[in-house]
Amino acid sequence: MTAAVTAAPPSKHSAGALKNLKPGHRALGKLLLLAVVAAVLVPIATAQWSGATWPHALTVDISEPLGKASDWIIDNRDSNPLFTYFLGHISNALIVAIRAVYVVLLAAGWAGVTAAVGLIAWRVAGWRLGASAVVALLACGALGMWVPTMQTLALMVVAVLASVVLGALLGLAAGLSERMYRLLRPVLDTMQVLPAYAYLLPVVLIFGMGVPAAVLATVVYAAPPMARLTALGLRAADGGVMEAVTSLGATARQRLVSARLPLARKELLLGLNQTIMMALSMAVIASVIGAAGLGDRVYQALATVDVGAALAAGIPIVLLAVILDRVTAAAGARLGSHATTTHWKWDVLAVAVGTVVVALVARFAVGLDWPDSWVVKIAPTVNDAVEWMTDHLYTGVPVVGGTADWAAHFTTWILDPVRSGLTWLPWWSVLLIVAALAWLIGTWRTALTAVLAMAAIGYLGVWKASLDTLSQVLAAVAVTLVLGFAIGIAAARSNRFERVLRPVLDVFQTMPQFVYLIPVVALFGVGRAPAVAAAVVYALPAVVRITTQGLRQVDPAALEASRSMGATTAQQLRQVQLPLARPALLLAVNQGVVLTLAVVIIGGLVGGGALGYDVVFGLAQGDLATGLVAGAAIVCLGLMLDRVTQPTDRRVRAGKES
Repeated sequence: MTAAVTAAPPSKHSAGALKNLKPGHRALGKLLLLAVVAAVLVPIATAQWSGATWPHALTVDISEPLGKASDWIIDNRDSNPLFTYFLGHISNALIVAIRAVYVVLLAAGWAGVTAAVGLIAWRVAGWRLGASAVVALLACGALGMWVPTMQTLALMVVAVLASVVLGALLGLAAGLSERMYRLLRPVLDTMQVLPAYAYLLPVVLIFGMGVPAAVLATVVYAAPPMARLTALGLRAADGGVMEAVTSLGATARQRLVSARLPLARKELLLGLNQTIMMALSMAVIASVIGAAGLGDRVYQALATVDVGAALAAGIPIVLLAVILDRVTAAAGARLGSHATTTHWKWDVLAVAVGTVVVALVARFAVGLDWPDSWVVKIAPTVNDAVEWMTDHLYTGVPVVGGTADWAAHFTTWILDPVRSGLTWLPWWSVLLIVAALAWLIGTWRTALTAVLAMAAIGYLGVWKASLDTLSQVLAAVAVTLVLGFAIGIAAARSNRFERVLRPVLDVFQTMPQFVYLIPVVALFGVGRAPAVAAAVVYALPAVVRITTQGLRQVDPAALEASRSMGATTAQQLRQVQLPLARPALLLAVNQGVVLTLAVVIIGGLVGGGALGYDVVFGLAQGDLATGLVAGAAIVCLGLMLDRVTQPTDRRVRAGKES
């Protein structure tokens, strides 16, 4: 029934004719062809299903079968062989592994762990990063978060190891087999655009609330970057080297071990870096389903709007993210350039001996646990500052108004009109708009995928909530692109500004999504506007970086030619740089959309409502039917937004040629 309201794909003849046209004529041809299809299908659809909202006849209620499936899983979790002999062993193995790592961390004590991390950072990246790592861990203890930090670190170690193994195996298969690569590529593409929340519900349905579900959700979320980069590194191996190794009579296994893997070592370490960062981000979010540690402290503090306690747990998360990112990035740079591996055994021995010595000295001096007298409680001070802001900045500020006024005005003037406009549009017109946007920027297959994803949202019966979420995403993307393009242009034109901006962007890009909710709650309270503000701050660094890089990579010869013809700086930007950087700008739009959607969904924790609230409600109340339907709608919404904003290779080539 849904097929009656979707745009039918053009014939091969019409598609071939469109390919031979210039980009502008091709876009006009696509719109005309889509208009013809719409003129045929829309009257039929409106005659059968009238009204602006999604027709009730085209919806399906899956809450009852989902509820029955959930009840069956709960009833048979302790008796069914699938759980007792397979999934149960996985769950138990994860619990044992995390407890083992946690016991080792506690046995090493705060001094031993700090010494080990500092020595590893020093051997990998130099004394500055080693000292920074030591200071970061000491700050975690000083904030009274040593035990939660160790809990998060234990979960991270197990999750990262599992993610790396799984991702490397999948990447190995995709890198050595063209068929497996074609099979895995769309799966990895889809997983890359899914918000983190979408991974929580399936594992909760199978494993229930607790640490195993949190670890498995983290593994599923963090493994794709390792798989993708492993496959990329193996497939990009130098052909001359591989031919030389083959000519020497090496077997397939020898070629892999002695040539492909060493040549792909930079990509492998980059995959490790990305896996660690995504695992940390997901480990924090997974606190919603029972993972202990820093994320649980942040979640509990946000639930009671205790900004001070949330910040005390949020700072260690940021410190861990920055240190892990710097160490793994430095390891990749070192391995890929001048570093040698001849002394790695001595490095390991030095780290082990240093850790043991420091741990023993500290144990007899102050003990293994972080001393309570060394804890600095910042929560009361932060809450006092928040109270002062509420009294003086939250509202009633002369001329400019307070932060609450800004949030209210943004909700009244931007969010409400956009939501009202989307819900006012007839359901079939939304599908047509999605089809037109996706087809203009991609192919008819892209448009068909986007339309089917949007139609699936209506079919699941969450059309209105999805449009509410979409309105928040569109508002956040608009603000993000305005700020991101402006800052990116300024950074591309000023080396000094770019150098000042770089460390700020580095810090913001390494922070997990959860952490962004803390300052917006302090400044704006709860509601849809704070969720949008957090999404803007989270997505802005990526947009700025991509824009800056795209503008800086414009051919200098084109700029010199325009300059010799007397073009002003503004004319160069408008007529040369921006058109030539179109592929990068399209990528910035795509990344901005995907990243804002991820945080808008998490905004359900701070009053964002819509699909995010349904997911949070389903997880908190054990109503998996509501949560799973909302999660499926989030997946479809993310897929649609990605297809609408993701330029195809042909579109990128057209941008380069124009």
